Amino acid sequence: MKFAELNLEPSLASAIEKLGFSDCTPIQEQAIPHILDGKDVAGLAQTGTGKTAAFVLPLMERILRARPAPGDVTDEQKEIIEKRAFKDWKPQNFILILVPTRELAEQVQDNIIKLSVDSGLKGFAIYGGTGYDKQKEALKNGVEFIVATPGRLIDLYKEHLVDLKQVRAVVFDEADRMFDMGFKDDMKYILQRIPRERQLLVFSATLNFDVLNTVYQFGSEPVEINISRDQAKAENVKDQIFHVGSEEKPQHLLSLLKLHNPKQAIIFTNFKLNVEKITKFLVDNGVPAMAISSLLTQAQRNRVIEQFKAENHLNILVATDVAARGLDIKGVDLVINYELPMDSESYVHRIGRTGRAGTTGQAFSLVGDKDIESLARIEEYLKHKIEVGYLENEQLLQEFKPFPSHFDGHYPKSLDRGDRGPRREGGGDRGPRKGGDRGPRREGGRDNRGPRDNNRGPRGERPERGEHKNAQGQGGGQNPQGQRNDNRGPRPEHKHSGPRPQGQGGQRRHDNRGGQGQGQNQNRRHDNRKGGYVPKKAPAAPKSVGQKIAGFFKKLFS
Repeated sequence: MKFAELNLEPSLASAIEKLGFSDCTPIQEQAIPHILDGKDVAGLAQTGTGKTAAFVLPLMERILRARPAPGDVTDEQKEIIEKRAFKDWKPQNFILILVPTRELAEQVQDNIIKLSVDSGLKGFAIYGGTGYDKQKEALKNGVEFIVATPGRLIDLYKEHLVDLKQVRAVVFDEADRMFDMGFKDDMKYILQRIPRERQLLVFSATLNFDVLNTVYQFGSEPVEINISRDQAKAENVKDQIFHVGSEEKPQHLLSLLKLHNPKQAIIFTNFKLNVEKITKFLVDNGVPAMAISSLLTQAQRNRVIEQFKAENHLNILVATDVAARGLDIKGVDLVINYELPMDSESYVHRIGRTGRAGTTGQAFSLVGDKDIESLARIEEYLKHKIEVGYLENEQLLQEFKPFPSHFDGHYPKSLDRGDRGPRREGGGDRGPRKGGDRGPRREGGRDNRGPRDNNRGPRGERPERGEHKNAQGQGGGQNPQGQRNDNRGPRPEHKHSGPRPQGQGGQRRHDNRGGQGQGQNQNRRHDNRKGGYVPKKAPAAPKSVGQKIAGFFKKLFS
């Protein structure tokens, strides 16, 4: 099907023509007509098949058809408007598109900008790791599309800056990834607060039962579209595995890059600290490479993606799975898995970064001893064995600088433009959590855990009677049973500037925390009558029964 056959609004048709699009992709051909009719849709399609345009285009068409038509309208146009337009669309209404990562939010926003060039429709990407001011300003001025990660959206909603009652359609892009990253509760939280009379669209490379069950739970009965039911990965990607030892991976990685000399390549690893080591290894051996992981600030991550997309010598990107979703870079012709991912679907998404938009690509995986279990799961998911590749001895590089044992915290100079390098794990932009953005905040504030119990005492053994420290941090004033010793005498009204008098009760603090004499006063008690400390009497030994009887008769006859 061609876009011209869809009879789209003139400004939208003009934008499509300027972008050079003429034929619909399979997912667009099947999904767009249903969305134009106002139906809910659950679309399953592999990466690089045009899913974003499959929901952005028809939603734009529905908004534009809701506007007053200029001039005379033919009967055919009236029929199209009646069928497609959002009913009673108001200026404050908007479309909500939820995505799992910041990178995907920017990707969708870029598509909205390109497709709305002639229509005047506006959209804005909202996500964490950046300031609130621009996002608040955009919401204040009004937009037709809000592309958001769940955590930041919920923050703005709780501050009454986003009115979810104005949502006319909601899109969950990469819905299965959102569930994997822990956004299931966020999705339900948001769905509970938007009107039931809204259009709901779910798009992803894989759709699991949990996702569809949530959709049905909120009253939707979507048209299910699956253009790749029998195809687990993109058909334009040729993937191979190389069985190597862990210590041989750096040599094979460098050799594969030198051998194939890709125009653009992405190297995936499971560990963010490994990202920097691999990048340093490649740079040290004359292969320009850039790193992207949660260790980078958001500004650094944006800069890396922009540089990678541009035509320059920085054509190799080392990444964790944060880049496995949403990066639509058409020029990538090689993907290398330094380690196999733990789950099978991530493998599909990783290698799906190449072979996009009808092009062909290659994907190589370095399989060591620790990757064997992952390989079995992936091949079971793919329902076929992955082809095994190998490198001849003459293809393996013998001379190269060794793989670094640690990351020293220095980034390539291309990233060092005033940024201060990676932030610590505990502060700043920590990147997505196990999944990504924060979950919904509780209604009571940050959390409802209540006050911490400070009466637990130091770890290990319980303190002795003379060493116990009460909750106010005052030593020696409370015994282990919590009973206060009131025999210490009156507390002075003011602090002495000179040395404390040694003979006055209550003005000398008994503290065994020092070095000398520690533990010697544990058997002493404080006696105000004598103005100092006196030895504590040892307790009398218990009397036997015979002694008790003898004592009784002694008292009786004495």
